Amino acid sequence: MLRPSTQRYSVTRPLYSEDTFEDEHAKVYRKHKRLLDHFIQYFTCTSERAKNAAVSLLPIIGWMKIYSIKDWLLNDIVSGVSTGLVAVLQGLAFSLLASISTWYGLYAAFFPVIMYFFLGTSRHISVGSFPILSLMVGAVVTRLVPDEGPPANITAFEGLTKDEQRILVSASLTFLVGLFQLGMGLLQVGFIVMYLSDTLISGFTTAAAVHILVSQLKFVLGLTVPGFSGPLSIIYTLESVFTQITSTNIHDLVTSIVVMVMVLGVKEINDRFKSKLPVPIPIEVIMTVIACGVSYAFNFSENHGVDVVGKIPNTFESPIAPSLQLFQMTAVEAFPIAIVGFAVAFAVAKVYSVKHDYIIDGNQELIAFGASNIFGGAFKSLAASTALSRSAVQESTGGKTQIAGLLSAIIVLVVILGIGFLLEPLPKSLLGAVVIVNLKGMLMQVVTVPYLWKKDRPDCIVWVGTCLAAIFLGLDLGLAVGLGLELLTVVFRTQKFALASFSVFLNLLQIYEPEGVKIFRIPSPIFFANIDFFRDKLKDAVGFNPLRILRKRNKAVKKIKKMIKKGELTLTSNGLQATCSMPIEKSEEESNMEDLDKPTDYSDLPIQVNWDTELPANIRVPPVNIHSLILDFSVVSFLDISALKGLKAALKEFIRVSVDVYIVGCDPYIIEKLRNCKFFDDEIKTSIFFLTIHDAMLFIHESHPPKTVSEKVNVTVWSLYKLDLFIQRLICINLML
Repeated sequence: MLRPSTQRYSVTRPLYSEDTFEDEHAKVYRKHKRLLDHFIQYFTCTSERAKNAAVSLLPIIGWMKIYSIKDWLLNDIVSGVSTGLVAVLQGLAFSLLASISTWYGLYAAFFPVIMYFFLGTSRHISVGSFPILSLMVGAVVTRLVPDEGPPANITAFEGLTKDEQRILVSASLTFLVGLFQLGMGLLQVGFIVMYLSDTLISGFTTAAAVHILVSQLKFVLGLTVPGFSGPLSIIYTLESVFTQITSTNIHDLVTSIVVMVMVLGVKEINDRFKSKLPVPIPIEVIMTVIACGVSYAFNFSENHGVDVVGKIPNTFESPIAPSLQLFQMTAVEAFPIAIVGFAVAFAVAKVYSVKHDYIIDGNQELIAFGASNIFGGAFKSLAASTALSRSAVQESTGGKTQIAGLLSAIIVLVVILGIGFLLEPLPKSLLGAVVIVNLKGMLMQVVTVPYLWKKDRPDCIVWVGTCLAAIFLGLDLGLAVGLGLELLTVVFRTQKFALASFSVFLNLLQIYEPEGVKIFRIPSPIFFANIDFFRDKLKDAVGFNPLRILRKRNKAVKKIKKMIKKGELTLTSNGLQATCSMPIEKSEEESNMEDLDKPTDYSDLPIQVNWDTELPANIRVPPVNIHSLILDFSVVSFLDISALKGLKAALKEFIRVSVDVYIVGCDPYIIEKLRNCKFFDDEIKTSIFFLTIHDAMLFIHESHPPKTVSEKVNVTVWSLYKLDLFIQRLICINLML
């Protein structure tokens, strides 16, 4: 690699004032649409727009057209059955968090799934109950219908039992959550999740996990603990638990310990040997079957006082109308539930959409979950989102589309209508143990605190503040406190602008880009709210998705190696040649998507693959039309942890498809932070940083010499005379909020 410190340049140009520069160079004005123009465009209807609107509103139309029965149906069946069994168990378990009868958790694994099947854009998430949402619903239920004392003065409660009152509260709240989500989706405000940073979500979910853990102690220990809500409710719950600790039911405790040890052990085996196991071992289902058998055989409920699930109706209950009075009394809690439910589901959906290379629409997801919760609330379902563990089961067992989700709903239907009675002797202590085991991932997030304290203290303050506020003040107030802290840190970082100690390059209005080079200017700080927008616009600017190119290259290399091994490709003087005509393969099994995201392995290839030429055996890989990318950081005043992770991932994607990335005009404070946060490695080196665009361009010129005389003349003139006269095609993406 060349050493830029050995290069010299000199620029000679006239002295310009703003007036003389504008006289000599015409300014390009961007045409801004009027409000009337937007209004007319929005309500103009054409056949193409009508078709796009239909596909957008019903995403099932899009993926059903490409559905391969031969390649996907069996995978969806296996995934649907596996996910359905887990959904049954989690539905029963998570309903305990909502302080309602267990079978209503099964409704959350059926009704919302049906609606999401038609309206959702994610093909891999498993829709249903989610522990944090169930806990937030439970806080509202116990506030309006407490375990001890009279319920709230609500007209709709007249003539209802306590259980029926709680179901009415849960169903009305779920319905209202759906209305909020549907309204936000129709108003196209899906971007709202950008304001929930990874740090805030991590602190919030850790606090929620603590609440869930404490709420399940009464089932694990077999105690009767009243429900508490509001600030310091967790303290009151712990006080009640420890006051009764001597009354612990030893059978419940032993059952819980055995289940937790077995489930944790087998989950560790599943994680360690996931590449060798065809499907994860369904240990929760196995333990449920065993516990049901033991409880029934020894009559735990009668002989040992163990609290069991009890009777499960073998039919669906009639739908109910929500209470408008309850809407008024729960609106404050319903809105954060709607936001949290959507944010978690969208985050999980986004992970799988990137992994499997398809697009999800945040606004359509809001509409899908809104409609799902409205439909589910009418049938007494819990508020629906997605559980991380359940979605992982659906994806890891080979699920390709939401047909797997539909089949999981059919499994739940069979349990409700046919074999639900087999679960009646199931101890609630087992359900509590299952819930606690599934909290492991959320509770382990606490180990990030020391890292954040050392690398990014404002983010650490957001994490700790959000977590402590959510633990002691409640999840709804904790989320509000977290958002306030997050906005304060953004203001603090913005005000604390550190000027660079050097300034050898004048930002001009236009930038000349030689062939094969793309210059991308970022005119604002990069942080949690705009990092995804930054990455999307960067891909738009270069004209390709580097991750998609990398995956196609890795698939092509694997295929070439396989064909060479079989003798279907031979090495000739002109390169690799196919020995026979090869059919075009539609797709390759995505058995290990992680391998496709790694740097291309060219070992064992007898020749270097030239991706700019035609490949043998009908192998198609989209071309990459640039060799260098310059990121102008001259006005980037700070990066937070979320942006740092996103930037690192973006740079690696380009580097792995042989695009050299250079960062210019970067603040020394940011470079020092990147060093402290272990940003640099074998792929991303400190040598990618240059003082100015001009330095980077001269270095690129040395690394990639122009091929034609005209290019040489252009670069020479650009380097030595009237730099700004040749500067054109500015890529200036406004990342300001």
